[in-house]
Amino acid sequence: MSPPAEDPADAPHAYRRRALLRAATVCAAGLAASGCDAVSTRALRRTARSRAPVDASASARPSPSATAALPRSIAATLPPEVRNGPRNRPGIALTFHGQGTPAMVRDLLIALEDHAARGTFLAVGSWLATEPAFAGRIRNGGHELGNHTMHHLAIASMNRAGASAEIDECADVLRRLTGSIGTWFRPSQTQFATPTILAAATRAGYPTSLSYDVDSLDYTDPGVDAIVATVLRLARNGSIVSMHAGHAQTVAAVPTVLAGLRRRGLRPMTMTELMSQ
Repeated sequence: MSPPAEDPADAPHAYRRRALLRAATVCAAGLAASGCDAVSTRALRRTARSRAPVDASASARPSPSATAALPRSIAATLPPEVRNGPRNRPGIALTFHGQGTPAMVRDLLIALEDHAARGTFLAVGSWLATEPAFAGRIRNGGHELGNHTMHHLAIASMNRAGASAEIDECADVLRRLTGSIGTWFRPSQTQFATPTILAAATRAGYPTSLSYDVDSLDYTDPGVDAIVATVLRLARNGSIVSMHAGHAQTVAAVPTVLAGLRRRGLRPMTMTELMSQ
């Protein structure tokens, strides 16, 4: 027998129950190790607050101010690969490799927005094509959206044609959903771009490849405390932090990471804001 349809009026309560269940599962399964302390648990509870689901018909439409790619005035000053921002100013960029369950990505966006922080999301094209509402949801939340290749393959091992196809296909998805190829490109499964990747990215309209100087290692699911400690130990003025949207521990760690960065005087911002300082 099919389960009864969910009453739309009960949707916020159902979302709350699902979010709390996800949070409880993280702790119960030991995913966060010792990271499910009082601070992290409170962060998860805040993240689980009732919110309306993403409306694909409304959120996927770009706002008039959100259709431009990286401003030429900034792009013209950048090297072929950016590994960090200005070291003489207290800005920092949290960048997220963009794919994951809708609930997980929504929870991450809520965690950032609850703490008045904006991130830069590098979307995997195949994921964004199946979850198009997030193109608008991300941008309408004040975050940036960029290109992380179409299928998240090992692009550094590809020839020119293969690398170009991965970048171009993701750019096409972004253009179709937002009217733009996105602000930044980051190669998949490699921290640094090869000459082949740089050439393919430039042809696709990305004159700069986005690297990072702080690897949170969150994709290894080391525990919430470990993610927080790694970011706070390595981050400094101008740092670009690599994180992943599809991991429960990342969602749980973000509020504590943001609080720790601000205690040190490091202001979270988008990549474009970081490079515009």
